Amino acid sequence: MPYDLGDVVPLRTTIKDDAGGLANAGTMVLSIGLPDATTVTVSPVAPVSTGTYAYGYLSVQAGRHTVRWLATGANAGAYTDVFDVREPVSPALFSLADAKQYLNKTTTGDDDEIRAMVEAVTAAVEGYVGAVIVRTVTEDHDVRVARTISLRKTPALALTSATAVLTGAASYDVDGLDLDPSGGIVRRKDGGLLHGPLRFVYTAGRRIVPAAITLGGKIILQHMWRTQQGPGRPQMGVGDFEVTEPVPGLGYAVPNRALQILEPYKLPPGVA
Repeated sequence: MPYDLGDVVPLRTTIKDDAGGLANAGTMVLSIGLPDATTVTVSPVAPVSTGTYAYGYLSVQAGRHTVRWLATGANAGAYTDVFDVREPVSPALFSLADAKQYLNKTTTGDDDEIRAMVEAVTAAVEGYVGAVIVRTVTEDHDVRVARTISLRKTPALALTSATAVLTGAASYDVDGLDLDPSGGIVRRKDGGLLHGPLRFVYTAGRRIVPAAITLGGKIILQHMWRTQQGPGRPQMGVGDFEVTEPVPGLGYAVPNRALQILEPYKLPPGVA
């Protein structure tokens, strides 16, 4: 499960001898590869008990981290792993508390799994209705001459910059550009042409999330939670929770009643 930025990530490995019993290594080195391609090395790592090594890493970057334990000398061996750290801004459509209330969950044992599911649900919903979580987007448009340019993430809330990709080419003051938020269409206010390639930085998402989008996401979460519990469990959904036909781009993960609720906010064809 992903960790929050600033969490202490518990890393752990064990070493065994030729007979399969726990045994200390001659030397243990821990290397953590960070998202910015730098590496944190901890050497040596002392065992917390015979053959067991542990280290608490304080996360300082969001993204994918790699882990490598390397034992040398006596009882040599190696172990590799990965862990993810969330960005500071939550990528969730709704809170853990809201998710648990909808699932009628009062215990805390499944909190990490539910949080990860909410993030997955958010991505599915955004693929259907467009950006929901407000974020900064940077994207290049390799056009030479155009009257309008369509940004890929909508709704597009505001333009930050529109700069030339090529050296010596013209950039544009965003005050001279018009933005249609729903379609992400950018045009010059003076009616002139846009000359590219251009790199746009803009804000996308929804400042106010419609109740239908939130409810649609909760229905998808409930469907995912029930079906992953396995057959025969009381939580397993039937009938109204089943998907009788695949949804283009989504397969069988999204129940039809969620799509019906999300329908008023469905992206038009060709809009991301």
